[in-house]
Amino acid sequence: MSKRNSPVPPEQLEPVAAEEFVVEKIISSRVNEKGVTEYYLKWIGYDEKENSWEPEENLDCPGLIEAFKKDQARKEKDAERKRKLSIQSDGKSTKKRNDEKKSLGFDRGLQPEKIIGATDSPGQLMFLIKWTGTDEADLVPAKLANEKCPQVVIKFYEERLKWHSPNLEENKTNPE
Repeated sequence: MSKRNSPVPPEQLEPVAAEEFVVEKIISSRVNEKGVTEYYLKWIGYDEKENSWEPEENLDCPGLIEAFKKDQARKEKDAERKRKLSIQSDGKSTKKRNDEKKSLGFDRGLQPEKIIGATDSPGQLMFLIKWTGTDEADLVPAKLANEKCPQVVIKFYEERLKWHSPNLEENKTNPE
């Protein structure tokens, strides 16, 4: 035992009891590199900067540990359910989008409303067709549109035709 330089004689010193900390709540858990479960704790009467990781064996709060484990299990179950729902909805929407890309509006049974524009994409004339009852549009080869919806194609061209009336001055012959 080491000697202390204290003004109080050793016989008057009370034995020092280990300070006991009380857990306010368990924030998180982990398994350390040795395989020991540790809990990240908030201590009653201490600031959050004093939170610490403690091994389960050092704790005497079985009720808090049990409540934390149940809460974690519920959160994991909820997260798994959300993940499955997300996968299902993403899978369905992705499949739907892929099917729509593979098949053009005509193959999906849609009726053309109007031709929005034209392009010479992949070296052939293509029409961007808006479909009735939806905001969707597809690029469709002009040859297919000519066969499937000739009136829509005619209307597209008619809307873009510009008639020029002959200039009377040009038609006059110069009398010489």
